[in-house]
Amino acid sequence: MTTLLYSHQACLAHDTGTMHPESPARLDAVIAALEEPGFEVLVRRDAPLAERKTLELAHSAEYVARIFADLPKRGLRALDGGDTLVSPGSGEAALRAAGALAAAVDAVVAGEARNAFCAVRPPGHHAERQTAMGFCLFNNVAIGALHARVVHGCRRVAVVDFDVHHGNGTQDIFWDDPDLMLFSTHQMPLYPGTGAATESGCNHNIVNLPLPPMAGSQQFRQAMDDSVFPRLTRFNPDFILISAGFDAHTDDPLASLCLHEDDFSWVTCEIAAIADQVCGGRVVSTLEGGYDLESLARSAAAHVKALMNA
Repeated sequence: MTTLLYSHQACLAHDTGTMHPESPARLDAVIAALEEPGFEVLVRRDAPLAERKTLELAHSAEYVARIFADLPKRGLRALDGGDTLVSPGSGEAALRAAGALAAAVDAVVAGEARNAFCAVRPPGHHAERQTAMGFCLFNNVAIGALHARVVHGCRRVAVVDFDVHHGNGTQDIFWDDPDLMLFSTHQMPLYPGTGAATESGCNHNIVNLPLPPMAGSQQFRQAMDDSVFPRLTRFNPDFILISAGFDAHTDDPLASLCLHEDDFSWVTCEIAAIADQVCGGRVVSTLEGGYDLESLARSAAAHVKALMNA
């Protein structure tokens, strides 16, 4: 079985202005890397538009309406003091990003592919149920998880988030639901300031593993081996999603962890192996952070190659 790649040109129309780190060039770099030799067997699909009711799996109807009402007819508008900017093209981009997750879950559940990667923007894991922040409008990975439950009856769903920043939005949405589990490795201290190990959810369904600045492969892999993989296996999820941020790379300008492409390949292989044990290999991954274009491209390629080889 193959790996699916979901993306859409509309995701490039989410304009964040000059010099903003979350730029369309990020997606261009990822897509270019996935057009290199070795990726010919990837099955490429356009991300569909998510329906409003799909967004409302993770966000209130009032919040969804407010986001679309705040989109400017021209120029840029800041939603959270300057970090999270929107433009006239941001609405379709956000709908395509969330739609990619829902469509990828549908396809993997239907057996059309073993797994999928969603190369989309804006990213999502900082978007809380009622708050846009950290470059994120809607929480794509949480929408995918809840879509797996509501549409496909996947009762227990896990998200593994290895972005360098804590997935506070996913934590906020999952907090009170013991059948949704979040595992997050991230640098601390760092934006958004959440993600302490003591933040554990309603039934220890949130597993935060903060890493100190300059932590590298050994600390990252030990956290995964000791605390993520055993608990993920015991949780026995019906579906696994990945918040694949590549800003923990040593070359990334927004943080100071010291991971490399091999670390992203390794963790992806390990997650896929657990998925083989517990949920028929069903994995959907989505792009989160990563702001050095060269290391982002190499890391995303390593991640997708690991999915293809799973």
